[in-house]
Amino acid sequence: MKHLNLFLLFCLCIFNSATGQEQFTVYFDFDIDEATTTSGKGLSLWIAANKDAQIIKVYGFADAIGNKYYNVDISERRAAYVVSQLKANGFGVENIESIGYGAQQASGGKNAKDRKVIVYFTKPEAIVEEETKQPETTFTRTVTTAETGDKIRIPNLNFYNNSDIILPESRPILNELLTIMRDKPLLKIDIQGHICCQKNEENQISLRRAVAIYAFLIRNGIDKSRLSYKSFGSSKPIYPLPEKTEAEKVANRRVEIEIISH
Repeated sequence: MKHLNLFLLFCLCIFNSATGQEQFTVYFDFDIDEATTTSGKGLSLWIAANKDAQIIKVYGFADAIGNKYYNVDISERRAAYVVSQLKANGFGVENIESIGYGAQQASGGKNAKDRKVIVYFTKPEAIVEEETKQPETTFTRTVTTAETGDKIRIPNLNFYNNSDIILPESRPILNELLTIMRDKPLLKIDIQGHICCQKNEENQISLRRAVAIYAFLIRNGIDKSRLSYKSFGSSKPIYPLPEKTEAEKVANRRVEIEIISH
């Protein structure tokens, strides 16, 4: 029976590859059902960069230490932990397949790589409007004539409140940035997130927004060696805190690109 289960799991992995599903792995310490510190941070960054992912299934695994029933139990709890993290960040996980496979994939002994959860997901096709020759905009002209070290705000880039999910009306400026990166293959940029209104940032919003732009460009074919990202929270406001007007808040709440080389 064990060999049959392993064979079925192997077949599932082949099927996943054939159907275009992707996967992300989260690792756990021995006898623990919460992610390791490093893997937990990795999961947070993955979540921030993959808000449009559709979760298909979450499979938990254990190492070979312990009996069969305990290993199944802890692998189920690890899968449930990851599902809870996804749900807390807005992913639809109500109808996904969440299974604990115990030590079925274990290589033997107390192997850290066996203590894991694999998240299977799909991504929608990148939405890029049909390319037509458009008049050069102020943003394109500013970027293409900028010098190394210049910082340029991405205009008309907006997010849902307290979120890194980009509003649909921001698609044109994202496509414009993508076109610039395609037309200037030597251009390298650093994407920088900022917030307004508060000295102490919550939920790493400025970082997650920078990562969202980074992920968009990578999904549309821009090599990651040309991109980097960071966040400043409210440490580099254009206008001093507290802002006096809504316009000052909008100006401080921004994503900029810094020209690294071109």
